[in-house]
Amino acid sequence: MKTITRRKFLQQSSLLAAATPVLGGLAVARSAAVVSPSAKVRLGVIGCGGMGKGDLDTFFLNPEVECPVVCDVDDAKLAEAVALVQEKRGTKPETVKDFRQLLDHENLDAVLIATPDHWHALPTVMACQAGKDVYVEKPLALTIAEGRAMIEAAKRHNRVCQMGAHRLSSPTYAEATAFVRSGKLGKVGLVRAWAYLDWIKPIGNPPDGDPPDGVDYDMWLGPAPKRAFNPNRFHFNFRWFWDYAGGLMTDWGVHLLQVLLWGMGAEPPKAVMSSGGKYVLQDNSETPDTQITVYEFPSYTLVWEHKVGIGLGLYNRPWGMAFVGTEGTLVINDSGWEIQREPTKDALEPKKFPGGADPRPAHVRNFLDCVKSRKQPVEHLEVGQQVSTVAHLGNLALRTGRRIVWDHANERVVGDEEANRLVVPHYRAPWKLPYLKEA
Repeated sequence: MKTITRRKFLQQSSLLAAATPVLGGLAVARSAAVVSPSAKVRLGVIGCGGMGKGDLDTFFLNPEVECPVVCDVDDAKLAEAVALVQEKRGTKPETVKDFRQLLDHENLDAVLIATPDHWHALPTVMACQAGKDVYVEKPLALTIAEGRAMIEAAKRHNRVCQMGAHRLSSPTYAEATAFVRSGKLGKVGLVRAWAYLDWIKPIGNPPDGDPPDGVDYDMWLGPAPKRAFNPNRFHFNFRWFWDYAGGLMTDWGVHLLQVLLWGMGAEPPKAVMSSGGKYVLQDNSETPDTQITVYEFPSYTLVWEHKVGIGLGLYNRPWGMAFVGTEGTLVINDSGWEIQREPTKDALEPKKFPGGADPRPAHVRNFLDCVKSRKQPVEHLEVGQQVSTVAHLGNLALRTGRRIVWDHANERVVGDEEANRLVVPHYRAPWKLPYLKEA
């Protein structure tokens, strides 16, 4: 993870305080209270892989954060997390392999959940029941119905919960989306997001075998179907298997779609079509290496596309987002944003704006402030559910091979029971998810 100095972190936080993003039609208030660094926040970590350690390192930019306990099913990952806590805080946390043991700790204020997607919902719900606040990685859950159960748990138990798609805490993206909403682009009838990723390579087709020593594989599977251990279905590459995740559509899609929804407002999609497949990667992964998804919103069309193995994307950017208006187009990614004028129009001046600092520290800081103030964080679970649902719908359309019509009020597909079976999770016994509403 990129090292962020304390000075840069404070500068970024002060910039962000001036920006109040609007997503899903809801202006999210930030805490304006001055929080004493001496007010400790005791954080437990569930999932100590790459994302878990990176997030914990970001939490440690805040001097009031302590970490008394970490949880992972893999002894090797636990050892790495212990080393990080010792390096940053000089203390040795307790280690557990069952997240329920972590939730039993009375001296925890909050938990960080950075597990594979299929393990997002149940620890979040149970953490809320145990009186802990939650910072959970994106996408919100493996399925749409799980996300709704998480929201219900947060409401019933009055918990502060934040999803970790951090671009919502970026002043750069706040400025760009404000420009979109200003109307200066004219009528925006088309928005696009794309990810052309040349770093994704074939992962091969290794045989099934025994899990590594020190791994509780049955606990890693949890509510997912019982399957023989395969190294490609474990740790980072779990992203490319339907039992545990949704491929690039949910892994990168949540990040980029969120910016488009931020700029365009509260409308839910009406219908979705998607096409794609595995055309390039010769391996045992399941999710598509090529996918194009078209969303019909009431007042605009959204197009998502991804392609692996190449890096030459739209607008000469390997990945990014574009808002296409009648007066011009705004193109953005982390490197910055630019305005491209329509050739026959002269209302806009072509201009480029540089990117900003890493927004992760501000996203975490917002969560910590809300833990103390009890205000809603910038990416509370309703916001996370909105964007995660859009990403999931792309996969529902792809996997059924049909145009699906979405009933936003009831969170179900109209007249398509096959698609609705993908809206809800199907947990392996004995795992059950409280507050789950069947589609």
